Amino acid sequence: MRPGQEGGDAMREIEIHDYARQLLEAHGPKAIAEAAQNAIDLESKGELELAKTWRHIEDAMKLMRGPHQS
Repeated sequence: MRPGQEGGDAMREIEIHDYARQLLEAHGPKAIAEAAQNAIDLESKGELELAKTWRHIEDAMKLMRGPHQS
């Protein structure tokens, strides 16, 4: 880990969770599937860093949703 990197990671984490919350509020449970599809599409194009961010957003929404719901 580079010096000073941990502050940037914490800010990025907050931004991801904030964005995930907004997506869930706007689109409901289907937002999780949309985030997963975005990640798949980006992975197929070789955009691995962006895909990783969408996976992170997907995971954050799953946590916010709570116990599994169909």
